[in-house]
Amino acid sequence: MSIDTITDAPFNRTKAIGLTTSKAVHYQLMPAQLVEATINRNEGTLNNTGALVINTGKFTGRSPKDKFIVKDSITKDTIHWNEFNLPIDQQYFDQLKEKMINYLSDKEIWVRDGYVCADPKYRLNVRVINENPWSNLFAYNMFLRPTDAELKDFTPDWHIIQAPNFKADPTIDGTRQENFAIVSFSQKTILIGGTGYTGEMKKGIFTILNYILPHEKNVLSMHCSANMGDDGDTAVFFGLSGTGKTTLSADPKRHLIGDDEHGWTNDSVFNFEGGCYAKTIDLSEEKEPEIYHAIRAGALVENVTFFEGTNEIDFSSKKITENTRVSYPLSYISNALEPSIGKTPKNIFFLTADAYGILPPISKLNAGEAMYQFISGYTAKVAGTEAGVVEPKSTFSACFGAPFLPLHPGHYAEMLGEKMKAHDVNVWMINTGWSGGPYGIGHRMKLPYTRAMITAALEGKLNDVAFEAHPVFGMMMPLTCPDVPSDILNPRNTWEDKNAYDIKAKELGAQFIKNFEKYAAGVNAEILNAAPKI
Repeated sequence: MSIDTITDAPFNRTKAIGLTTSKAVHYQLMPAQLVEATINRNEGTLNNTGALVINTGKFTGRSPKDKFIVKDSITKDTIHWNEFNLPIDQQYFDQLKEKMINYLSDKEIWVRDGYVCADPKYRLNVRVINENPWSNLFAYNMFLRPTDAELKDFTPDWHIIQAPNFKADPTIDGTRQENFAIVSFSQKTILIGGTGYTGEMKKGIFTILNYILPHEKNVLSMHCSANMGDDGDTAVFFGLSGTGKTTLSADPKRHLIGDDEHGWTNDSVFNFEGGCYAKTIDLSEEKEPEIYHAIRAGALVENVTFFEGTNEIDFSSKKITENTRVSYPLSYISNALEPSIGKTPKNIFFLTADAYGILPPISKLNAGEAMYQFISGYTAKVAGTEAGVVEPKSTFSACFGAPFLPLHPGHYAEMLGEKMKAHDVNVWMINTGWSGGPYGIGHRMKLPYTRAMITAALEGKLNDVAFEAHPVFGMMMPLTCPDVPSDILNPRNTWEDKNAYDIKAKELGAQFIKNFEKYAAGVNAEILNAAPKI
């Protein structure tokens, strides 16, 4: 049953933005109702485990070149304008908002009130207005869910207006093409049109939190996963796609705080979200049992295909996209922490899949190195992971989340350094990539070894072992680690041709230095001094 019965008419939920419609306004429907509506509109189907399967249409991922921030008195001197933070004039936001409201005025719409930030001190109320029910199901899964009592007096801090079938006119609307996602900090509204990819809503809110929390609340916002042990020791995992962030943070012996977005206060780490948005490509019960079993009634699965003649998902299929996804409430994970708030972290892990085989499988970073590596956000793609990649290819994404950072990366890095020092936090770099040579010659680091290294760090078993410095990158490499062969801990030892290793290590160091040039003017000397030595 809809919660309409305990609130004012649902139409009142849209009046604040000037939206009235001649059709039905569905407010705060439950997942089963949203699933039923989606199927009745022929916009989705159920798989064999009861999850809703939909196709997001032309866009199966974010479109970074079509995401804009309104340049106004709030943002003009505070946003780090770059290839991810693209400015747009207020007039275009205003006219697109008016057009979207007119477009929705004769449409059935779905409205949901939720919030972000599990720590109540930083709670931000969000009202989402969708033109289809499955997008509203995504909002139910991904945002935190208010109680019935909280909904009675719910006042939104921000609005999301999302209409996948509304298209901009680039010749007059200031956009690059028909699809767009536009953030206005002055109007506290996100407009999303021309794309059905649900992740635009999630990352739109993440973007605003990456501005509000560090800039106004002195809270470090982080693109990371986090878990906590029984004794309250929190661990944070940063890493780009393919580095093992989800796999390595999903430890059955520890409690999951969240898999993607968190804030770090003076005394806690808290999840921004109420759900998970996990990749499903090549998903199996053996590799990712928690995610596999979360694909059930209430979950929303995007852009997958079925085995022929069945409604069983073929998780290996890339027919529509490699970026297949599922969203589900955090409660679908058996060891999830509720509320999703952990204590101050004791250990931070930067995960990289170095396909060149240069970086050590585990190393310890000092504060300067941690900030430098944080800003660098390095991993390396290997042949076959995307079109045109035939040999290892370096990828750098500032703070492991460049597309979502409105402020200069140095701002987040210096906050990390301050918190690291204040709380005596260990920062480790974990290379889940190659050993014994680059991709094609060496081999991928064995997952049991990586897990053993992380466990040793978490349990303090590396506190008293001897370390040696990497000659190019400077990070300290342990000489021994429980349950890991000592001869793999220094990557140079694993290469048959030591001279070749030295050459490639300097080449990779040069890539770091070149990438860092665009950030150098906005960081302090401690960070600059942590650059590779070539």
